[in-house]
Amino acid sequence: MALRLRTRGLILLALAFAAGLAAAWAWARSSASWQAHQTRAAIAGIALDGTLRRGAAPPEGVAVTPVDPAQAAFLASGDYLRLDGIPKPAFFTYVSLLDSGPDPLSGEVLALVIASPDLRYPVAELPLAGGQSAAEKLGAATRLLAAYCSEPVIFARAGYGPWQRVDGTAVWGCSAAPRDLRLPAVLLSLLALAVLETLVMDTSAHFDRFARALRDRRRLGGPDAYALQGPGELQEIVTAVNSYLETEREQLASRAAVLSGVSHDLGTPATRLRLRAALIQDAELRQKFETDLDAMTGMIESVLTYTRAEMSAETPRRLSLTSLVEAVAADYQDFGKPVELLRPAPQVAAGGRSVFTSAPGRSAMPADQPMLVVARPVSLQRAVSNLIDNALKYGRRAAIGLSATSDHAIITVEDEGSGMTAAEITEVIAPFRRGDNTRAIDGFGLGLTIVATVAEQHGGRLYFEDGRRGLRACLEICRN
Repeated sequence: MALRLRTRGLILLALAFAAGLAAAWAWARSSASWQAHQTRAAIAGIALDGTLRRGAAPPEGVAVTPVDPAQAAFLASGDYLRLDGIPKPAFFTYVSLLDSGPDPLSGEVLALVIASPDLRYPVAELPLAGGQSAAEKLGAATRLLAAYCSEPVIFARAGYGPWQRVDGTAVWGCSAAPRDLRLPAVLLSLLALAVLETLVMDTSAHFDRFARALRDRRRLGGPDAYALQGPGELQEIVTAVNSYLETEREQLASRAAVLSGVSHDLGTPATRLRLRAALIQDAELRQKFETDLDAMTGMIESVLTYTRAEMSAETPRRLSLTSLVEAVAADYQDFGKPVELLRPAPQVAAGGRSVFTSAPGRSAMPADQPMLVVARPVSLQRAVSNLIDNALKYGRRAAIGLSATSDHAIITVEDEGSGMTAAEITEVIAPFRRGDNTRAIDGFGLGLTIVATVAEQHGGRLYFEDGRRGLRACLEICRN
């Protein structure tokens, strides 16, 4: 059973809240742990000042040992690379701390040489000026050491006293630093956001795919039933659509079966009537009987054609619309019908700008380029034929044109003075509707209805324009 959107939303909301809470907790915990770590290092540095100046006991975790004279000479001369027990290679940071008492010039200078395998420390961050004591400044220096992940070795000298080696990596070294969860907290937040966005987009994509498949069903055909995918609400919609499609297919099939049965059943009495009409001596009366019989059978066949067009059982395929229109026009011309195929106007494509001129270039497209579309050839041929028949019936002549864009193709059929305008002809597209000027012309009022149905099946429409010669019917279809 698929989860409903409401349930999914509540679950995602709870998970997003939990991920945000975990990320905030990890960030706050890491920040507090680092603050405590740096505070311990600062306290150790303050206590270390008494060890270096007055020989007090070193703070816990810090070892202070005197430097032998040879090593002290290297420190005094600045030849730090010759020191023993330092990392190789090493970066050296020199810090001079002066006690800011009432008389700063009388204070004792505390010199620090810090050897680190990773970096030189930014001593500009230290409060070297102001009213702080030397102990507080040394605490700020050890706090700075704790802020960076390294294993420094400190050589310190108070005034003119001996150099001493200070090893406090257990307090301010990288091994003593707490685990920093701030980067994982950010990654967790980004991961939660990505998962949430992915699930939302995936849910939306289910609706988009189904809507697109349903919208293109009449144009490209579709399955008898759609698969149940996505959230529960979408599955309910799909179930309802499948049920509707099944009912529609049954209704269309039942309608076609009834009409086919009626057409078949009328065939026998129609044949008998034709035989009996042939025995009528009065030619005029016999002609009237035969005309009525033709009208009756023609009406049944027209309704059957319209029903088949509604069922759209033909599978779309890729074809050349140019060849199809030319073949239909040639068939009419072979029977001597006044049908003219208009040559398409040359298409000009705009090019890019040249380095020699600021005007964009233009080039003509090949005139004999085939116009390819995805369509139902039999249905489309029937629609074009209906437009030509209408033009010949009501306008004496038919001129066929073909144009296209990247998305649509338009077949135009223009008559020659049918006497109707575009606004008037639009009102008679409904089944069995005919114009006032067509009372004396044979027909059943289904031709344009079939054309409009075929246009809708191809993702287009049927519309009319007032042309130069007469009324122009435009059959627009999607190319893909």
